[in-house]
Amino acid sequence: MSASHPPSVVRGAYYPSWSYESVNPSKIDFSESHFTHLFYAFVNPDPTTFDLVITSDDKPILSDLVSAAHNRSPPVMVLLSIGGGGVAAVFSNMSGAEDTRSRFIRSTIEVARENDVDGFDLDWESPKDAAEMVNLGLLFEEWRAAIDSESATSGQRPLLLTAAVYFSNRFFLPGDVPRYRFLFVSIAKNLDWINAMCYDYHGSWDTSATGEHAALYDATSNVSTSYGLTSWTSSGVPRQKVVMGLPAYGRSWKLKDAAEHGIGAPAVGVGPGVYDSGTGSAYAYKGTEWVGYDDSRSVTQKVRYAEAKGLGGYFFWALGQDLNWILSRQGMASRVFNS
Repeated sequence: MSASHPPSVVRGAYYPSWSYESVNPSKIDFSESHFTHLFYAFVNPDPTTFDLVITSDDKPILSDLVSAAHNRSPPVMVLLSIGGGGVAAVFSNMSGAEDTRSRFIRSTIEVARENDVDGFDLDWESPKDAAEMVNLGLLFEEWRAAIDSESATSGQRPLLLTAAVYFSNRFFLPGDVPRYRFLFVSIAKNLDWINAMCYDYHGSWDTSATGEHAALYDATSNVSTSYGLTSWTSSGVPRQKVVMGLPAYGRSWKLKDAAEHGIGAPAVGVGPGVYDSGTGSAYAYKGTEWVGYDDSRSVTQKVRYAEAKGLGGYFFWALGQDLNWILSRQGMASRVFNS
């Protein structure tokens, strides 16, 4: 029993349901194969029965997204992203016993086939202790077995199984409650790949100084995309099963002194470029307003880094934040993962 072979490349993006008005699926730029996979965010299990629920609001949006994606050539796959913020307690309760895990898993497969989606992406933020990590590993194992069994019985292609995970293989940023490592063996064996959330390293929880919230490199600490991705690949998760996250948004600060405006400049709060190749990030400022973000140059540097390291690809959070598809096009145009 093992995960399906990962695709040759992942060029993905999350599609939040709240983006529907601004980015109708019919308006998504699928030209030039910018995307191979889209993740519909978010759907969740019923907190009592643990059956996966597609709400009446989600149903037409998901249907439009699947139709638009599958009508491409080649088709773009659509996965259900299950979770997001605020549902950790539901996952904790569901994963704690075999019968509740089984009910959840069975319902996910039924929902996937009913809605013609291609798989699942679990976004549990985050298991709080070692016991929940064990339960997460069991969930992955039993989910994979059920997917393989259903595929063998139905004759249909196995559903994909992925997970959105912390940028590093362990939790250590200020404010992180968990201090437990993921179960790498279960991840490597049972998942098609992981989506490493390589962003939000700095933000409103630390207003004392500016910080690139998705820096590729940081010479002074382990708070960087390069460190996080290396921690995953060195833990036994195959490189081709590690997919790098890219933010399509920025984080802003209000500077303490307009004359000090570099990365790490003193700030007095959260709040505009300069490209910093040393960190693989960009920032802009005007007066006391400062914002760090990814631009076409940093996306190029990061995607080429992922290729050089043999990673499985990249994804963006999120559609609706990439004006005129500039970053999505740059990711595809970086001569990377195009073969």
